[in-house]
Amino acid sequence: MKKIFKKRTAKQEQPSLRITNETVAEHRERILAGGRKFKYPVQYARHRLVINAIIIALVAIIILVAIGWQQLYSAQNSGTFFYRVTRVLPLPVATVDDETVRYSDYLMRLRSQEHWLSTKGQIEQGKKDNERQINYIKRSVINGAEADAYAAKLAREKNITVSDKEVDDVVNRSLQTANGTISQELYDASTLETLGYDRDEYRLLIRQSLLRQKVAYAIDTAAAQVSQTVEKQVADPNADFDAIAKQVGGGVQAGNSGLVRKTNQDGGLTQAAMKLTVGQTSGAVKSTTGDGYYFVKLLEINTSELSYRFIKIPLTSFASAFNKLRDQGKIKEYITIPALETQVIK
Repeated sequence: MKKIFKKRTAKQEQPSLRITNETVAEHRERILAGGRKFKYPVQYARHRLVINAIIIALVAIIILVAIGWQQLYSAQNSGTFFYRVTRVLPLPVATVDDETVRYSDYLMRLRSQEHWLSTKGQIEQGKKDNERQINYIKRSVINGAEADAYAAKLAREKNITVSDKEVDDVVNRSLQTANGTISQELYDASTLETLGYDRDEYRLLIRQSLLRQKVAYAIDTAAAQVSQTVEKQVADPNADFDAIAKQVGGGVQAGNSGLVRKTNQDGGLTQAAMKLTVGQTSGAVKSTTGDGYYFVKLLEINTSELSYRFIKIPLTSFASAFNKLRDQGKIKEYITIPALETQVIK
């Protein structure tokens, strides 16, 4: 009897399959409840999928960063791919008095040296002497990049800039050869073939060089004062350059150019001499190589060549300040390069 009663009760509790106005809400709820068991597992799986995707992406980024760090800071890979990475990302190779030295600036110069050696066949990989040569080059290159970074810092402090026109003037002077003016395209192709620099890289190198020169002249008040003293002495047509250099001292030098072509690239000294008459002495000439002030006296000139006498007052303040930073431990490098004698900037 109990079984029969239970069956009848269960039968009575079963919802009607017939949909009426009174049972429509009940049927709708029953259908929605049946769908929820499929909905929530999908939402849960999608949530897990997003989390897993984020975890995989983070792991991939960490792996890529680790590989990049190992290749740049441990293996010191100078390949094209990693060079392009450093041009996009401002990664540091060193700091100079808290000024960042960009890895791209270092690699740009290093790759040029490597290009020169590989095209000229002056190096063979794997030999001890060549390893020493590579280390010498790396040390020289990073010293130059660090000096440029320090010059950039001083330039900001003193509001010193280099204009596009100044860069153009340097390039235009380079287009002048003994056989006439060459085209910009030929110049760019030659620069790329011999030095491995494209046009933008070479212009950047020129800009950094000009900025360092301007800074070196701006901060060296001692050399400027010596230059003023020498200028008064060389105003005498019979002035003895050797005697003046010896009297002034302090690294001041006298010398003779010998016969050089009028297109000679010597920091602008030949161009200064061309504006003189024989026996005439120029005013102070700021060498475009940034090594000091020059006074030039024209000795001889013909249709294609000339010779001149000169006195040089060297710049020392920038190099002295830079080397002092190194001695004080304010230059920090993030790659390991053996210290050589060339680490002192002159």
